[in-house]
Amino acid sequence: MNILHIDSSISGEYSISRQLTAEVVRALTSRHNDAIVTYRDVVEKPIGHLTGNIAAGFRPLRTETLLTPEVTAEHAWSARLVNEFLDSDIVVIGAPMYNFSVSSQLKTWLDRLAQPGKTFSYTPDGPVGHAAGKKIIVVSSRGGIYFGTPIAEMDFQEKYLQRFFGFLGIEQVEFVRAEGTTRSAEIREKGVAQALASIPVVIAALLDR
Repeated sequence: MNILHIDSSISGEYSISRQLTAEVVRALTSRHNDAIVTYRDVVEKPIGHLTGNIAAGFRPLRTETLLTPEVTAEHAWSARLVNEFLDSDIVVIGAPMYNFSVSSQLKTWLDRLAQPGKTFSYTPDGPVGHAAGKKIIVVSSRGGIYFGTPIAEMDFQEKYLQRFFGFLGIEQVEFVRAEGTTRSAEIREKGVAQALASIPVVIAALLDR
C-alpha cells in the first residue's frame, strides 16, 4: 500500500489538522506494516501558483510558452506531483478551512493534479476521471461548526474537495472532521476528541468495504 500524506496548515506545531493527519497515517500503517508513506508539506515547501508557462507543461494553452530553465523545472515538478498522486493507493490530506475554503497552499497542489490525459479526459460524453479506485481521507478542521447546521451552505471546503476528487474519478472520499477549533477550550477539545474517535470508523469504511 502506498500512502500519500499531505499537510497544508499554516499553524505549524499548533495545527490540529497536522495532529490528526499524523494519527490517521499511524492508524493506517498499524494495519499495513508494509505501507510506504510519502509525505509532502505544501506550506514548508510551497508549490508555485499556475502561470501560463507552467500550465503549458500539461495542458494546451493559446499562449506562447517560454521554455526557460525555470519553466522546464516547473514542468518536471508538475509531473512529479501528479505521478506521486497516481502512484498512491490512499491519500491523507490535512485541509483546514480558511475563509470558508481550502488553503491557497493546498489549492496549488490540487491545480497540479488536474492534468488532462493524466487524471481526467474530456470526451464527447463529458469529462471522465482516470484516478478511480483511489481512496481519500480528508482531515477537515474548521474554526466554526458547519456540518449539519444552518451555516453549512458556507462550506466551500469539504464540498469542493469532494467534487474535485469526484471529477478525477474518485468515489471514496471520507472526512475526519474537527469543528469548533477556534471556540472555547471545551468546544475545541470536544471537536478534536470526536475527530480522533472517528478515525477508525473512517478507515474501516474505506478499507473494509
